[in-house]
Amino acid sequence: MLKRLYISNFALINEMDVSFPGHLTVITGETGAGKSIFLEALGLALGKRADLAALKSKTKKCIVEAEFETVGLDLRGFFEENDLDYDSDIILRREISVDGKSRSFLNDSPVNLTALKALSEKLIDIHSQHQTLLLNQSNFQLELLDAFAGTLGEYKEFKQTFSKLNKTEGNLTDLLAQESQARKELDYYRFLFDELDQTEIKEGALKILEEESASLENAESIKAGLLNAANIINGGDVNILSALATVKSALQHISKFGKNYSDVYDRINSSYIELKELASDLEDIESNVHFDTARLEQINSAMDKLNRLLKKHGVNNEAELIKIKTEIEIKLQQFSSLETEIEKTKKEITKLKTACVIFAKALSDKRRKSIAGIEKQVKDMLTDLSMENANFKIELTGLAEIGSTGFDHLRFLFTANKGGDLSDLQKVASGGELSRLMLSLKALLASKKQLPTIIFDEIDTGVSGDVADKIGSILLKMGHTMQVISITHLPQMASKGQHHLFVYKNDDEDKTVSYIKELSKDDRVVEIAKMLSTSNPTQSALKNAKELLSLN
Repeated sequence: MLKRLYISNFALINEMDVSFPGHLTVITGETGAGKSIFLEALGLALGKRADLAALKSKTKKCIVEAEFETVGLDLRGFFEENDLDYDSDIILRREISVDGKSRSFLNDSPVNLTALKALSEKLIDIHSQHQTLLLNQSNFQLELLDAFAGTLGEYKEFKQTFSKLNKTEGNLTDLLAQESQARKELDYYRFLFDELDQTEIKEGALKILEEESASLENAESIKAGLLNAANIINGGDVNILSALATVKSALQHISKFGKNYSDVYDRINSSYIELKELASDLEDIESNVHFDTARLEQINSAMDKLNRLLKKHGVNNEAELIKIKTEIEIKLQQFSSLETEIEKTKKEITKLKTACVIFAKALSDKRRKSIAGIEKQVKDMLTDLSMENANFKIELTGLAEIGSTGFDHLRFLFTANKGGDLSDLQKVASGGELSRLMLSLKALLASKKQLPTIIFDEIDTGVSGDVADKIGSILLKMGHTMQVISITHLPQMASKGQHHLFVYKNDDEDKTVSYIKELSKDDRVVEIAKMLSTSNPTQSALKNAKELLSLN
């Protein structure tokens, strides 16, 4: 339950420290005094969006602390999921700095707003006047029905599965679009790849082909040059080798007379041997040089093909052409993997649809079985609230196709008059009737959702004194099993409180400031008397106030 709320520098509040002892606490005060400010501040501590305008003074930060006792609540899982040390006493603190930056803490450990909101849903239910309007919204109606039917957990699982189904179907749409686009390009890329694949592309290949082409085109000149060189070295009567043989013979004779002479001889002899081998090699090379017209055409064709591919793809060398071929091959492989991914996604969709259908059918069955009991309980409670002729029905219509609510379309139908036609709430229910209906549902839900604390912000709006007294009795009964806090403007409601907080405002220096205090028994008599009459209550009003308090 909520044990304490501390507020500093928020809206009209300089500083406020309020304790909540449990059971039924009522909060009263004049219109505009700031009764709802503490709700707004509590909302900050529970993860509501921060606003720099909330700062009373722009020169210091705003602090809101909410302390909760959570014995009996299963919150260990939450603490473990968020890597926090478990403690049954929880202090939520929110700080807004002067530059508008917001920080959140749980027992002095920083937490994000998502975690804060998730925790707050387990701690407290704040029912505002705005929430009464939610009765007209189908999603809220469905949540109420599932709470009664005990299918909130199953509906959560269904929504998660259905959300995954929608996401997977979206992925399939994207994949099919990619496939459609890929098919348009597939033939073109396949042609480009085949063209490149049929051509032998290696780094330096063009240079090799160019050299071989030049060799074939100049075969006769090359052949003549080789023969001429071989002849000069070792042909005819006069040649280099015969001259070297004469030199070699002359030096051989004197080589024995000293190392210098023998070295010169060895060098001439080596040159002679090398030239003789060179002449033989020239003759061999020359014999292998042929003018091959077919080979020349083949080489020139290969060169033309390579040059055309280089120009076609706008690259300068074979390495860049190989890179392009690899990229095209990857595109073709991606198309193949795309087809595989599409088939895999289709199978996943079928699996998720089957799971959703199983969930939805089970939900529909349990929802329908719970409707009669809900209608009876609401009818009985509305009767207790002076709406004996009211009729409340839950219409659950089956859908042909599964949707976000399963196979169900839900409507809350209502009439306040005997024999009146049932119609949608927003068409026939007044503000007071909606308030009483919402209270009936909230009272019945209190035990279902097992929330430790519920706050009502003027749940008595639009109702008379007698009905307000009955509403107060219901809240008092709820307070036996949970903590109930009610902001009210009616004395009948205020008299039901086991604890009474009074909100008022004063003009301090140059600013209006809101304050809150707990009223004593005598103070309560005066305050309720003021609510019954005027700011200066009569003796009759004081007597009535005492009577109201004595009844509770």
